[in-house]
Order: sequence, then structure tokens, then C-alpha cells
Amino acid sequence: MKDMPVDAYHTPVLAAEVVDLLRDAKLVLDGTLGGGGHAEALLTSGVSRVIGVDRDPEALDAARRRLAPFENTGRFRAILANYADVAASGDLAGEQLDGVLLDLGVSSRHFDATERGFSFREGAPLDMRMGEGAVTAASLLQSTDESTLARIFREYGDERRAGRLARTIVRRRATETFATSDDLVRAIRGALGPRTGPADFARLFQAVRIAVNDEIDGLRRALPLLRDCLAPGGVLLVITYHSGEDRLVKHTFRD
Repeated sequence: MKDMPVDAYHTPVLAAEVVDLLRDAKLVLDGTLGGGGHAEALLTSGVSRVIGVDRDPEALDAARRRLAPFENTGRFRAILANYADVAASGDLAGEQLDGVLLDLGVSSRHFDATERGFSFREGAPLDMRMGEGAVTAASLLQSTDESTLARIFREYGDERRAGRLARTIVRRRATETFATSDDLVRAIRGALGPRTGPADFARLFQAVRIAVNDEIDGLRRALPLLRDCLAPGGVLLVITYHSGEDRLVKHTFRD
């Protein structure tokens, strides 16, 4: 992983749109730094400074190598943290942000790294942690009560048979250990039927990942705090890929 090309970590899909909206900013907080693609585009376009935040040490390392010329001249600063906590941590003390960017979800690199456990590839460990210290997917499936599991699959996975899946997991874990992707795939098929396929697995694995990393509640906490860090006329940009995130952002912006 250390030798991975720094530009191969993740390619942002809306870099041009982000640059267009933030090109006049002096200071931007990239709260989901990833491999640094957005930050590099912003700095190259003329943004004076970027503060990059990511909870994943591997991503932060890749971004710092990619953005070393900007860091060396003081135009880029990296912070290892969850964007949901950074506004309240004191790391931004004295800074007035002209722009804040959140590109939610996970990068392609997370799915490519089988050992990180984000995919449903055969034999992948049930980990799914974006950073250190969070509960793993395996421990969540082994210890979470049935009603909470049902809520996770219903709210984060749009699963109408969430209760059935939660009951199946609780029943199976009494005699089996959830340790790899295969264990969760078997539980999904056992609850929802043998015709379930990759689209179902992707949706339900995503639900577990969101719960493991506290993504929805973290976003809910972060949005008003990040808004309050903006200078007058500042811009808050959020790129969402999940219906729950999308609803939360739209409702928060409306309010």
C-alpha cells in the first residue's frame, strides 16, 4: 500500500464542478480528503490554502505525498481526524473558511483493498472501519440487538424485510461467528432467499458500513458546526451518494 501511486488512490468525479464553485476561495476545508484529488484541483486552480481532513491514516499518507509541494510552501495542511469532530476539536481555531467540501461515502481504493473488508468479495474480513478505534462490522453483527439491526438495514439499506434479516443474524450468531463476508452473504440469502445477488449484497453491506462508521449521525452533527465555521458568503458543498445522506443534507440546508 505504501508504494501505491499517489494519483491512483481515488479520482473524484465532480472535481470540475467543485473547482468552479470554490475557485475564488482563499481557504477551503476538504473534510473528506481521500487521496487528495479535490484538494489538488483546488490548489492548482488558485485557491490559496486547503486544510485536508481524513480519518483514514492510509488515505492521509497518500494525500500528503501527492500534495507535498503545496504542504512544503504552507498552502496545504493535513489533519488526521473525522470531519464530524474537527470543527469542535480546536484544530480550526482562528481559521475562517471560505469553503467546506464533503465528498461522502468511500473511495474506490477502500473497495479494492480486500483486507479492509468493505466489499462482499469471498473471504473478505468483516471490518469496514474507515479509521482506527471504531467497532468492526463483525463485532457489530455479533453484538447489536435485533431491533437496532433491523433499523440499520431498513434506514441505511432501504430493506423492506429488515426485520427478517435481523432475526436471521441473531439466530445464526448463537451458533456461528460472523467473521468474513461469506458469513453475512449466507445470512442475507438465508433471510431473503437464494435469488438475492450482488445488488442486494452491495446495498446491505453499505448499510453495515454506514453503521460501523457512524456516517449518518456524524454528518448530522457536522453540518451545523461546519456552517458556523464559514466566513460571510462562504460555500458549503456536500456530494452525496446515499438516499439517507441526501435527505439529511437537503433538509439541513432548507432549515
